[in-house]
Amino acid sequence: MTEPDAGPVLLGIRHHGPGSARMVKRALEQTRPALILIEGPPEADALLEHVHALTPPVAILLHDEADPENAAFWPFAEFSPEWQALRYADENGVQARFFDLPAAASIGDDGPSGNVDPIGLLAEAAGFDDPERWWEDVVEHSASDPIDLANAIAEAMVAVRKEFEDEVGERTLRREAFMRQTIRKARKETDGPIVVVCGAWHVPALLTKPTVTSDTALLKGMRRRRISGTWVPWSHGQLAAESGYGAGVDSPGWYAHLWQHQDDVVPRWFAKAAAVLRAEDLPASTASAVEAVRLAETLAALRERPSAGLSEVSEAALAVLCGGDEVPLQLVHRKLVVGERLGEVGEAVPRSPLAADLQRLQRKLRLAADVQPKQLKLDLRKDTDRERSKLLQRLEVLGVPWGKPDRSNSLGTFAEVWQLRWDPIFAVSVAVAARHGTTVHTAAENVLTQAAQDATRVADAAATLSKSVGCELPAAVNEARNALDRCAAMATDALELLAALPDLARTVRYGSVRGTDPELLRVALHGLLTRGAVGLPLACRNVDDETAEHAMSVVDGAHEATRLAADEDHQKTWWRALHALVKAEAHGLPTGRATRLLWEAGELTSDDVAARLHRSVATAFVAGFLRGSATLLAADPRLFGLIDEWLSGLRGAAFDDALPLLRRAITDFTPAERRLLGERVVAGETPQPTSDDEWDLEIAERLAAHVRSLLA
Repeated sequence: MTEPDAGPVLLGIRHHGPGSARMVKRALEQTRPALILIEGPPEADALLEHVHALTPPVAILLHDEADPENAAFWPFAEFSPEWQALRYADENGVQARFFDLPAAASIGDDGPSGNVDPIGLLAEAAGFDDPERWWEDVVEHSASDPIDLANAIAEAMVAVRKEFEDEVGERTLRREAFMRQTIRKARKETDGPIVVVCGAWHVPALLTKPTVTSDTALLKGMRRRRISGTWVPWSHGQLAAESGYGAGVDSPGWYAHLWQHQDDVVPRWFAKAAAVLRAEDLPASTASAVEAVRLAETLAALRERPSAGLSEVSEAALAVLCGGDEVPLQLVHRKLVVGERLGEVGEAVPRSPLAADLQRLQRKLRLAADVQPKQLKLDLRKDTDRERSKLLQRLEVLGVPWGKPDRSNSLGTFAEVWQLRWDPIFAVSVAVAARHGTTVHTAAENVLTQAAQDATRVADAAATLSKSVGCELPAAVNEARNALDRCAAMATDALELLAALPDLARTVRYGSVRGTDPELLRVALHGLLTRGAVGLPLACRNVDDETAEHAMSVVDGAHEATRLAADEDHQKTWWRALHALVKAEAHGLPTGRATRLLWEAGELTSDDVAARLHRSVATAFVAGFLRGSATLLAADPRLFGLIDEWLSGLRGAAFDDALPLLRRAITDFTPAERRLLGERVVAGETPQPTSDDEWDLEIAERLAAHVRSLLA
């Protein structure tokens, strides 16, 4: 049997609640404690001396030293009650400690907690269908004495815990046992008041005092691991529940507004919302903002709420500012309700050598870690832009995809386009990558060197070579070049050899920009091309449809690579390989594709192609010839004419048999592309046949009807 404990002041809070934050701040000012115990991992105590150097939102990052990927975050916003407790302790010289279960025991423990939703139950009992709204009315807008409010929350939680005692999970019981052990120790060591700041759900467990023996038994067998950590910048977006963060809130931007402004909350909010809309050239007058304020306050009064909450504000914004249109409201939601704020961490905060080097490079190259997407255009002839490209490529190798290359916006040999977006989660990736080296340069070089040594396939070695050249790491380039020779010597599959050409061609093309002799790389490309070209026809014979799809893709990639990077003699080698494939008894997909490539280059005449089409009875050949050519069909009269002439020349059963082939061949065309082709046919824009024969009107009409139904 347990009994009440007249121990520390227990402040039960809602994580990231501005009302709870005000309660904690006022309670601390009233209590003036000698020690503050805060829910969080004790391994982070060593980081508390840096609180003054932080601008929230920030997060504690702790990871297992033996396995850095095994990590966890503890985020704080300015409106987080725990953050206000930390700020109070730092500003007033009061000792603060974390007193939750150690990270060594909890990191990686994703088992179910078994808890009910206490706030949801209390909200339901009060007649609210929205727990967030109930808490907002009762706590966030409360002006009660902070200790009285904390006691009221504790009383309510005691009742809920008693009702659902059997549903409390083992993990929660272990956490609370450790909390009690820490409180016992603190009371022995501290003279003066102790204040405990923890989730409201835990307060009932801390009001009782099981025996030390029973708590020790619960904690028996806790894992012991070496834990390292630091502070990292966080963002409002990462605090949002939609980000997947377990203790997230739906509206961190709104809560930040509630924390910053206790007076004129709603008018200030609509002033911000109107500014956001006007910044996007959307109409949002001052008069409409005033009307939205009136509507929000009227809705709150009708619903008997103490003041307008987020639901009233959002409804008023939709009706008045957005004219009932959800699209601008989504903009307001993203910019203001969730928010885009990113925190900052001071220079003195400890971090790994790799993280420190990354921060140094970010400052040197003037690349801010921004959570908002940003396009970056680089001219590699400029030293700073070239260094930026090297950094982004090296980070990509290290598993930190801060920038993603946008190859759809190719600006030429000396230009790159990147899409940048920093995700605070990358802090874990940086911590993981720290095992590879102390600087971005050495870590990326070590990763690529190891990848080259481990490569067993030609494509893998070529990809590693391409990355090494892009990162401008000579040692890794040499290792990858050796790996390519080694893998190519062992390869017997022509498709494997040819599949490596696209990466290698890009490397040849941009090698001189990156300080690598392109001729050395071109020699490797020519070697792979020569061996692959010889074996291509045989590699496409007697294969299943899946292998044929791969073969067709390889032919496309090798063709483009040859066009970009091969010399004239080796381009002729490739043409010979395609001719041999067309003549071979190979699968129709790569054969059809080779036929079209030869025809487009003038290596086959229209009569040659027409003959191939007339001889073809395989769906695969037609699909290979037409795949991906919707735009070409619409724009190139020759190709349109070829297909038209082929269909026009079919008679009777042959015509009916050909239609399913054509239908399956254009399966990948988009609805818009099909509509475009249909419009060309309906408009009578079908090119004249390539022969001198007159139109057979009966056949033409029958063909047009079939094609219309096919493309509809």
